[in-house]
Amino acid sequence: MRVVQFVLPGEGSRVGVIDGESVADITSVAASLRSVYDAAQAGFESGRSFEQVLFSNVGNVGSAARLDYADLLAAPVGGNKPYLISPVAHADPHRVLVSGTGLTHTGSMKSRDQMHSKDASESAEPQSDSAKMFQMGLDGGKPDPGRRGTSPEWFYKGNGAAIKGPGGTLELPAFALDGGEEPELAACYLIAPDGAPRRLGFALGNEWSDHETERINYLYLAPSKLRECAVGPELVTGFDFKELELTCTVRRGGETIYDSGTLYTGENYMSHTLANCEDHHFKYPQHRVPGDAHVHFFGTSQLSFSTRDWKYAAGDEIEIASPEFSAPLRNVVAAGAADAGMVIPVQDA
Repeated sequence: MRVVQFVLPGEGSRVGVIDGESVADITSVAASLRSVYDAAQAGFESGRSFEQVLFSNVGNVGSAARLDYADLLAAPVGGNKPYLISPVAHADPHRVLVSGTGLTHTGSMKSRDQMHSKDASESAEPQSDSAKMFQMGLDGGKPDPGRRGTSPEWFYKGNGAAIKGPGGTLELPAFALDGGEEPELAACYLIAPDGAPRRLGFALGNEWSDHETERINYLYLAPSKLRECAVGPELVTGFDFKELELTCTVRRGGETIYDSGTLYTGENYMSHTLANCEDHHFKYPQHRVPGDAHVHFFGTSQLSFSTRDWKYAAGDEIEIASPEFSAPLRNVVAAGAADAGMVIPVQDA
């Protein structure tokens, strides 16, 4: 099932299900279901699954209002026509934890090792801590079911305020040294009333980062990740995480300045299983607070940063696509406020 969230100007957010070239407006036949979060919570309360709520608990989906999916994709965010937003949201954005797992793909290790080692040449021994940690994943990241394997790298990215949907802008802060695309899969979760994490589905994601800052010293990884990100347009339930093809292109002034070619992700191309990544995220009690939502990125196999001779600028258009998703994720880079590059004074309260 492919689920979207969108806004009807003047009426607010809605939840819909993609049906061919149209979107069935579930909210039009179930007024209490105005978001993915509402549908998941309704499932917890009724003992039904997320999908069952959308297909069964709303009555006859065939009677739902219909919108053209292409029109929704093309509509500008914040305009006077219905437009898409990220498929994951919470009434309180501070209750959305955005995080990620890195060094999960062979390509990601090569890119990171180039940034973090003085000598990127081939060697029998890993050249950096990143390469060593990747090897730890190869050795113990795919344990037998029910057993805990080696912990992957983990990073914090922000709260729900950092998430942009399809068509939204990705900020290039004035204090940043660069921007950097990271085409990935992102999983969306909601913590049930009993504290159990429930996976809602997967979406295309751009885990926007600052690799120039990270290259200074790998201990700058944490602040380099404190940037906005993009997720959407659709949340796919029952997704097979084994293998997925992605492509990423960047356009400037209508011309393509970067084309990733085919990228591969999923467990078949990772050093950790999905279950191991999820276990090491949700083993912490603070990540199992009932009612909280989580968006977790699973890493990419390739970045443009290691090969390009340009930096991101306002107006650059980034597109991430996959044949497993019926629409790409498109975002435009925007310059941050100039005063964000100034020193922030702090006074006594």
